[in-house]
Amino acid sequence: MTEAAAVAAAYIALGEKGLNFGAAGNVSLRQGEHMLITPTGARADTLSADKIVVATLDGTVVGAGRPSSEWEMHAEIYRAYPAAGAVVHTHSDACVAMSALRRRLPPFHYMIAAFGGDDVRCAGYDTFGTSGLAHAAVTALDGRKACYLANHGMICHGPTLEAAVGLAERLEVLSRQYLMALTIGDPALLTPDEMAEVHARYRALSYDNMKK
Repeated sequence: MTEAAAVAAAYIALGEKGLNFGAAGNVSLRQGEHMLITPTGARADTLSADKIVVATLDGTVVGAGRPSSEWEMHAEIYRAYPAAGAVVHTHSDACVAMSALRRRLPPFHYMIAAFGGDDVRCAGYDTFGTSGLAHAAVTALDGRKACYLANHGMICHGPTLEAAVGLAERLEVLSRQYLMALTIGDPALLTPDEMAEVHARYRALSYDNMKK
């Protein structure tokens, strides 16, 4: 499978898993000083490898097509975080709900550690497709692999497409479980010491955080 085909397949998979709908969300893969990114208006039911856009990190298109309106958010993440090999942005239901509440996802479950810290932050609001939103996302991702985008959705990065898609799936599940717990009461949260033990255990077991 070519890299362009892999990007298309990842976007299609997100739609099949119910993490995106219509033309929502976008996926990219770092390729040196370039990125392969889904085009503006991409839809899971019509996307194919030949529609994936190649662009530099300043947005210059190499070849044909128009990159996603969120291309700058992807580019800024690649610039800020060298370990980011792929970026996934979704409008999945529970993540949108959390973003509308403008709340962080606290350590109600040990798997929060998979995102790199003791919580998942919510980035400040800015209009979609703007430099302001790109910078807000980079700030919220400091020390993290995922964040919510206020009144918008979520974005995450991983070393591979598979890892980034896995994180997007995990964040949706944990967000839904947290919202379910809130309907009953205030979830008990793990303490900093308890989360430190979780992080240490993840490292000791050499967890692939996307699959465990």
